[in-house]
Amino acid sequence: MSNWYAIIPKHPIYSILGWIFICFIPYYIIFKNQSFTVQSIAAAVLITYLICVYMDFSQPGRLSYMWLSFEMIINAVMAILFGYFYFALFTAFLIGRIRNKVGFFIMYGFHIAITVGSILSGFFIETELYIQQIPFMVVVVFGVILAPFYLFSRTQSDQLELKLKSAESRIHELSIVEERQRIARDLHDTLGQKLSMIGLKLDLAIRLVDKDKEQAKLELGDIRKVSSMALKEVREMVSDMKKIKIEDELLHVQEILEVANIDLKLKGKIKLDSVPLILENTLSMCLKEAVNNIVRHSKATKCYIRIEQTAKEIRMTIADDGIGYNVNDKHYGNGIKGIMERIQFVNGQVQFESTKGFTIKIIVPLVIVYHEDNGKSLL
Repeated sequence: MSNWYAIIPKHPIYSILGWIFICFIPYYIIFKNQSFTVQSIAAAVLITYLICVYMDFSQPGRLSYMWLSFEMIINAVMAILFGYFYFALFTAFLIGRIRNKVGFFIMYGFHIAITVGSILSGFFIETELYIQQIPFMVVVVFGVILAPFYLFSRTQSDQLELKLKSAESRIHELSIVEERQRIARDLHDTLGQKLSMIGLKLDLAIRLVDKDKEQAKLELGDIRKVSSMALKEVREMVSDMKKIKIEDELLHVQEILEVANIDLKLKGKIKLDSVPLILENTLSMCLKEAVNNIVRHSKATKCYIRIEQTAKEIRMTIADDGIGYNVNDKHYGNGIKGIMERIQFVNGQVQFESTKGFTIKIIVPLVIVYHEDNGKSLL
């Protein structure tokens, strides 16, 4: 609740009109037939109250309690002398902004006591005026009792949500650090010893190449075996890492698009067949980044995703009907740069089109790698 006028409706215009209806129309009705002196005093009190409200918002913390106390006194004076008690609602909402639990309950109790006491006192002084306002009086009293609790609980809920998000972000950062450390340890244990062995045997082979060619060949053969073992262990380590499946990412982006009120049109394959881990991870991350760009920048109402897989390549197209992008401008944003870098890493191609909206076409080859045992697999 960052603005004084945004307490009930989200739109500031509606909120201001609501407060005029609640507070200032009764103010006008009560004082329109009064003498000029009374009207002047009431106007001065009104201006003083609004100054206190402004100071309450501009000086949070302990000073806020002082300004709230001034507001309560003004409420009591207006209710007893003029039969105007509507500013008590305003003060009730301001009390609901207090974050300290003890401070909230103290100010809440004082406000109820002062409001009820001033209304009862004013009722005996201006009985006829108060009888005319009994329905509004009931609304104000209930508002003074219930509104602070509602706003206080909402403030507490917002604080807990912020703490939860901060904790989740911290956990995510720590998990990334831990994963990096684990990968570093695995790489050191997997490659460190074997690379050292390869270096030693290579030095030995260089020294033996002119003296003992047969022994040099044996050393080179050992180097080949050790390098093959290292490659196998690296592949096993990579295969143990978390795999981001394309079908899972499609479900995720569908949820994001629904929240953004963007209609998703999906064509082609939802699940890829026998695709290497690194390729599916790369495509999933590119899909996520492309959809994030659509939600943030495109102002689109529709998103089109098409995925095709052949024996030699995978084609993925992400398009929208938004404002488009100048493809001749080479100053791409971080999202587009990230997609290009990831696809280039797996020897793929990226094409951009901007006619009706913006289209990203990704082509990734399925490369065949042959192993020592004459088998073959996709890499």
